[in-house]
Amino acid sequence: MNKPTLVIMAAGMGSRYGGLKQIDPVGLNGEIIIDYSIYDALKAGFVNIVFIIKESIECDFRKIIGDRIEKYCDVTYVYQEINILPEGFNVPDGRVKPWGTGHAIMLCKELVNEPFAVINADDYYGAASFQTLSDYLANTPETEEIANYYMVGYSLKNTLTDHGHVARGVCKINDQGYLTEIHERTHIKKLGEGAKYSEDGGKTWVELSVESIVSMNMWGFTPDIFSELEKLFPQFLKQTNDLNNSEFFIPEVVSKLIEFNKASVQVIQTPERWVGVTYREDKSMVEDYIASLISEGKYPEKLWS
Repeated sequence: MNKPTLVIMAAGMGSRYGGLKQIDPVGLNGEIIIDYSIYDALKAGFVNIVFIIKESIECDFRKIIGDRIEKYCDVTYVYQEINILPEGFNVPDGRVKPWGTGHAIMLCKELVNEPFAVINADDYYGAASFQTLSDYLANTPETEEIANYYMVGYSLKNTLTDHGHVARGVCKINDQGYLTEIHERTHIKKLGEGAKYSEDGGKTWVELSVESIVSMNMWGFTPDIFSELEKLFPQFLKQTNDLNNSEFFIPEVVSKLIEFNKASVQVIQTPERWVGVTYREDKSMVEDYIASLISEGKYPEKLWS
């Protein structure tokens, strides 16, 4: 049985939030969202943690979370910097933000040799999601002609914020429960009891069912994903028309692998509610939700006591 690794993407700049949201406390004793993700992951059977961060935040990151977690599991760090590019490519003038989730995962190649899960640092996923994904990864066949991947799918209605737009991978799933299409929608907004998305900065809107299954970047992969990322990233750099702003999103990579019959992706639908600090106004909601879970006995008041 495989012992899976957890990869946590924490190199985002937090531009909409207005601060380093990955290390902002939300628990009763200074815990941050990553604390709860790691706590749930360790209980679910994950044994190693890989943090993807910007090198400039490493000192603060270690002080607030990394050094504490090292008491419970093996911890390693990967730096996601915009100048880490394939040979022959250079950072364009004006590029500031990271190259995206696909680039982040690609950088873990030398550290991860077993089935692994990927999550965002600033999203709360729920204990049941970690347990189910861990069970699937632990029993993933080691060699298959087509790669076996997993995606934890959330109902869109459980992932929206009242304070602005969000990015979600909107999914289509076949009758057997496998992903057939996923499209990254970077501008989804809650409007009344429904939701809409825009692809032109909010000038026009398209209705989107709140029952839609979406990706919150909680994936389960095997190490063969790394070679596929290394092939597709240069293609992205050559083909994109906006190298200052475009991102190499993991949902787009997965879509291509499905299209070319290189991978199958089983969707693990979860009833869990997402919470996260996409915007500063979200923080109080997250604090209240964590406090309610503590009062229900799902977490101890002092998480690492």
